[in-house]
Amino acid sequence: MSSPAARTLYYSLKPLLPRCLRLAGRRVFAKWIRLANTDTWPIDEASAKAPADWLGWPENKKFAFVITHDVEGAVGIAKCQRLAEIEMELGFRSSFNFIPEGGHEVPASLRRWLIEHGFEVGVHDLHHDGKLYRNREAFRKSANTINRYIAEWGAVGYRSGFMLHNYDWHHDLNIAYDASSFDTDPFEPQPDGVRTIFPFWIPLSKDTDLGFKADASKAQRTGYVELPYSLPQDSTLFFVLKEKTPEIWLRKLDWVARHGGMALVNVHPDYIQLPGEAARHQTYPVDHYTQLLRHIRDTYTNTYWHKLPREVATLTYKPLAKPAFTQKPRHIGMVSHSFYESDNRVIRYAEALASRGDKVDVFALNAKQGQPEEEIINGVRLFRIQGRSGKNERTKLAFLLPLLRFLFRAAWSIAKHHRRQKYDCLHIHNIPDFMVFSGLYPKLTGTPILLDIHDIVPEFFASKFGKPTQGALFTSLLWMERISAALANHVIIANDLWRGKYAARTGTEKRCTVFINNVDTRIFKLYPRTRTDDRLIVLFPGGLQWHQGVDIAIRAFAQVVHALPRAEFHIYGAGNTRETLIALTAELGLQKNVLFFEPTSIEKIAPIIAQADLGVVPKRADSFGNEAYSTKIMEFMAVGVPMIIANTKVDRFYFNDDVVRFFESGNVDSLAQAIIDLLSNPALRQRYIAQATEYVRKNCWETRKNEYLALVDSLCNPTK
Repeated sequence: MSSPAARTLYYSLKPLLPRCLRLAGRRVFAKWIRLANTDTWPIDEASAKAPADWLGWPENKKFAFVITHDVEGAVGIAKCQRLAEIEMELGFRSSFNFIPEGGHEVPASLRRWLIEHGFEVGVHDLHHDGKLYRNREAFRKSANTINRYIAEWGAVGYRSGFMLHNYDWHHDLNIAYDASSFDTDPFEPQPDGVRTIFPFWIPLSKDTDLGFKADASKAQRTGYVELPYSLPQDSTLFFVLKEKTPEIWLRKLDWVARHGGMALVNVHPDYIQLPGEAARHQTYPVDHYTQLLRHIRDTYTNTYWHKLPREVATLTYKPLAKPAFTQKPRHIGMVSHSFYESDNRVIRYAEALASRGDKVDVFALNAKQGQPEEEIINGVRLFRIQGRSGKNERTKLAFLLPLLRFLFRAAWSIAKHHRRQKYDCLHIHNIPDFMVFSGLYPKLTGTPILLDIHDIVPEFFASKFGKPTQGALFTSLLWMERISAALANHVIIANDLWRGKYAARTGTEKRCTVFINNVDTRIFKLYPRTRTDDRLIVLFPGGLQWHQGVDIAIRAFAQVVHALPRAEFHIYGAGNTRETLIALTAELGLQKNVLFFEPTSIEKIAPIIAQADLGVVPKRADSFGNEAYSTKIMEFMAVGVPMIIANTKVDRFYFNDDVVRFFESGNVDSLAQAIIDLLSNPALRQRYIAQATEYVRKNCWETRKNEYLALVDSLCNPTK
């Protein structure tokens, strides 16, 4: 520790001096310090050098952006939720570090709210009085108390008060990372910067004087990650140096981005003037901070890796792990008889590949006239090779002919592009299964095929057209299922219930993997609620087929409206029952309460969902819907809207009564009562939202993405 005598004197005199005098003194010294450090602050060029073992950021991102908040008192605690909501609105998440003791303890309800909404909670010092590092023995005793709060709060990160630090002593703490350092900051009481804008590993050496010799679990740890802040602290910029704009933040951020480092900012909620608050001499406008966030979002779209500190620590070091993608970019082809812009499952796969550097071609349908035949969307090259003229097919022939036409067009397009540049892998999505034959030519030249079973076709077809699950037609579909599976090198199937059935019928037990339609939390996330009316909106977005049971929900709404006249049922979707559903609505006299809207893209539907009070998935349990997993459920969960769903076999497999409200499938009265119960009870809705938020965090696409990328790589390199 540098200058211990000076720090001891400062913290001894600190309680005796008014805050205004202390700040005035700091400003006087800061002018001299700034002049003396013009070569190394705010930018120290030596800090741009990456560690010798640095292998790059995950997902092939250019640089990292991390947000932390040190909350120093009751004023800051009161502002945390509003500040978090501002960050959510702009698409960011952060870590809030709270002081455990000293008179400003944080409410448990606030910690829960932050965690439930995707934020992190960390421990900030113990009392924040500058005395924690007085001597080794005192720190050992305090470390035991800090560790108790770390365990109680479920935290993994720590930051000391005033950025004081002793990296050797920090091994006493049960932490994955420490954030008590900086690349360069001569204005801090302990100004010994680490001179790097990258996270780095601090190992536990054999000579470390441990304060936990009796604790075997701690002794097994090998070290922790150090996360230095690289953007100057807000208090330094706007109070000590009296900067009037965030220009230094923006300039330093651009420099960090050019050098591929970690832009870590520390913002104090205590000092921010939120919208509607009166200006005070100890606050600065929140616009200074939001300018930084907008600059990152708008200038560096798709190039920055934004994660919580705990994720940076665990995903970049154990010690440093290799990123999932190290080989040269792949050339991947995808085929889907769907509208790419609204097919979340296909988008997730395609963008996961593109974001790591692969060249991805998707052959899909044209949703409407006037769209370009070829377009780049988020790094994915989309070819719209056919319009869909019969989206509400009522006969088997009307359903089949567009599929055959698409098959031949896709086969021709793939062959043409394959001759120009060989595909390393083809990922082909059903429905139908025979779409796999669009990749026959590349398959004959050695390209592996990954067949993705969104829906098992024999049961889907029987449900769609009301046919029995036996007889010649069903048998022919089973035969096509087996042939299609035989052509594929590997099969992805949409849920665990279908896997056993499909694998047994096709002999793919050893080459069949389940990927449920995990929600993409980049799109389906918490959005600000902008509605100010008193309507109670129930929402269903999806295909309008018989097995979806939307007619059951419409009939239930006749009872709902009687109990709650302000209730409305909004239906976004297309399908072969749409006209029948509209007629049913008119028959029941519900035209003012049941409203139909055209289907829209997933980017547009997500904020629409966020404005609803309730979502409903009323599938029929006595049909194909009994085993068809609906991604709509987790999409609603992810944006913070509670769900009512039918007690189908598949949904009982994946969900429980803590995260959704079940109703008896096909029972109009049961569904009506469930809707009335939740619309009438805001507290009950919030309880479901809280449980569902945690469920989504554990089961989102981010938890499975690397497994999919590894599967593609294993097909491209079968011997490795």
